[in-house]
Amino acid sequence: MKKLLFLVLVLVISCSRDKENYDKNCIDESLIDNTSACIEIYDPVCGCNGITYPNSCYAITFNGVKSFTKGTCD
Repeated sequence: MKKLLFLVLVLVISCSRDKENYDKNCIDESLIDNTSACIEIYDPVCGCNGITYPNSCYAITFNGVKSFTKGTCD
C-alpha cells in the first residue's frame, strides 16, 4: 500500500511540474492588456494551455495565450 501511495504522489508531482512548464511556454504575460476591449462574437479557440476561449482576442489580450487552434478544446 505504501508503494502505491508513493507512486501516486510521484505522478502528481511530476504532472504538476509539467503543467507549470507547459503554461510558461504557452502564456506570455506581456501580451495581456486588461484595459483593451474584445469583440463579443463567439468564435471559440482552444489555447495551447487546453482552455477554450470565446475568441482569439480573449485568448491573446486577456490571457496572454501565444498559440491556439480554431474550435473548442476536447
